[in-house]
Amino acid sequence: MAKFIIEPHFRLHEWVAKEKGLFQQVGLDYEFRERIRSSGGQHHSTPDKVGAFQSIEKGRESNVNSACHWTVNAAASAGHTKLYADAYSVSPAGIFVPADSPIKSPEDLAGVPISVGFQSGSHYSTIQVLEQYMDMKDINLSFQDGMLFKRMEMLISGELQAASLFSGPYYFVEQLGFRKIVDSTFMIAGSVNHDADPGDVKKYYQALRQAQSLIDLRPELYTHYYQNEFPEKFHDQMDTRRWGPGERIVFEPYSKQIFEDSFAWIQDHDIFPDGGMGSGLYEESVVSYSS
Repeated sequence: MAKFIIEPHFRLHEWVAKEKGLFQQVGLDYEFRERIRSSGGQHHSTPDKVGAFQSIEKGRESNVNSACHWTVNAAASAGHTKLYADAYSVSPAGIFVPADSPIKSPEDLAGVPISVGFQSGSHYSTIQVLEQYMDMKDINLSFQDGMLFKRMEMLISGELQAASLFSGPYYFVEQLGFRKIVDSTFMIAGSVNHDADPGDVKKYYQALRQAQSLIDLRPELYTHYYQNEFPEKFHDQMDTRRWGPGERIVFEPYSKQIFEDSFAWIQDHDIFPDGGMGSGLYEESVVSYSS
């Protein structure tokens, strides 16, 4: 049987599970691959209008991936993957501006270009949080700056007026004194490849559950792992002792109601105008190993 391929994705859990031998404890025969730091962040710096959905559509090498739940919902509905329904995650996120920006409130963001990832968590969550404050026509999303590290770097260099960030980049710009205008925390879902062994997927999440308990108990022992996925050119500036635990895995069902409500929200906002969302049928889109 082939090894279970693990690729960390901007959170602490896989690193903690690896360090503490949790994958071995649950009997998982795995291969660990890191692609962000080694590529200088370019692995997650994609062209305009290529984002999380497109990467799932193309196919990822690791057996279980994660992305915002909206994208995994749509990708699973279209048959590109299966949504793991036995858990989900919640990630802190926010819209940041420079410290000297005249933007002080969410209302001030009307018409301002906000850098986000196309059909990725920042795309959906920025709409979701700002539609409380303004009409959709006033929410000005910019996709041209690529994905997470690129827009973080461009915000730091003064090339952007505003950017939506999460995980390590969220904590980094906060450390550097950038101002968070509004919180846009969002849900993340597991994306299970069609050829993943169900027993291995269960073992993988068993290890992550143990890792979550360790992170909850002593987060300060593990925040240094953010460096493992940051381009090295930023390491001298990073003080991960000041950073929070980031994404938290919630071991509760991603229910049919959540799935259908999210699918309807995406449709209502015309994020996939080409009809690429698929069936929207929960039973055809998810996998669950809870029984």
